Amino acid sequence: MPIDLGMHMSTGISIFAYWDLREYLGLPTDRIWIPDMVQGLAYVDRDILERFHCDCILLEPLFPETRQWNPRGKYCFAIPATADPRLRENGEWVIQKGNEVMRMPADGYFFDGDWINDWGEGSEDDRLALYAREAERIYKETDYATNMLGYSRGLGMENYGGGVIEDAILAFDNPARLREIREAQLEKSIRRMGKVIDRFGRYIQMVTVSDDMGGQSGLLCGTDYVEAFCMPYYKRFCAFVHENSDIKVFMHNCGAIRPLIPQIIDAGIDVLNPVQISATGMDPQELKDEFGDRICFWGGGCDTQNVLGSGTPEDVAENVRHLVRIFKPGGGFIFNQVHNILGNVPPGNIVAMLDTAYGESFY
Repeated sequence: MPIDLGMHMSTGISIFAYWDLREYLGLPTDRIWIPDMVQGLAYVDRDILERFHCDCILLEPLFPETRQWNPRGKYCFAIPATADPRLRENGEWVIQKGNEVMRMPADGYFFDGDWINDWGEGSEDDRLALYAREAERIYKETDYATNMLGYSRGLGMENYGGGVIEDAILAFDNPARLREIREAQLEKSIRRMGKVIDRFGRYIQMVTVSDDMGGQSGLLCGTDYVEAFCMPYYKRFCAFVHENSDIKVFMHNCGAIRPLIPQIIDAGIDVLNPVQISATGMDPQELKDEFGDRICFWGGGCDTQNVLGSGTPEDVAENVRHLVRIFKPGGGFIFNQVHNILGNVPPGNIVAMLDTAYGESFY
């Protein structure tokens, strides 16, 4: 059973939890850098990946210029030089880029407000060249699998609004206009993906599409809307990827999305993440029994909502054993916790989770 920590911006770990984990393990803490300023996620280094027997690594080139940021206390991180966090009198940190603003409250762990994740410079081709070099390096120098997100330089693939209420309203008011928008989005994604395949497709194993379609207790939009205005475009994108490469399509899709999983499979999605098992209708055994031979579940290996941050190490280990023994049989499962490890999770719980996963990983 493969194990992932940090290959994706929804399989990662908070900079604060990562700092504490490295300190707990007796590893240096002076070179931690942040590829995701919004969620405050750390780049997971090779020493941690090796310690926990991980099989994947994040495809994000280090920023050419960085600055040090000390949000509080002992914590200090490298961030993009063009990011300029400002500390307000009330203790909150504020980052502004043009008209976009995001804030981290005093003693917070991540930013909220506008989603400012694009810190790239130059043309699309310039940015793609950075990913091409990093993908080739990873492929030739390591055994890790990786995934094209394009996250920190604005090169992600388009999503088709499966959870966007405004799009669902437009589908009712002016469906022809929404279809025009979708066609333009698809054309952009296929053009960009064609460049990825041509320039470094042989070095990567996955490409990400992201579209949160569920909340804690149900879908954000109706199944008929998703079927008519979202899935046809994912299906055409997946067909392009599969017809022109060996790359698998990885979908990040949070929440109570079980009613949509048949549509997701039919669209050609290969991998589903984060498998939010604590959401309504997302029973692990039922998901495995119904869909486990048709899609790869990437996540669902530890309940971050109810166990990882609040339980004991023993609670965490038992939760991991229970979930792995459901999802692992027959393959089609990559171990990862449900979404990211938050900033206040004790390092002992993280160690218990990953060590237990490795102990359960053998067939």
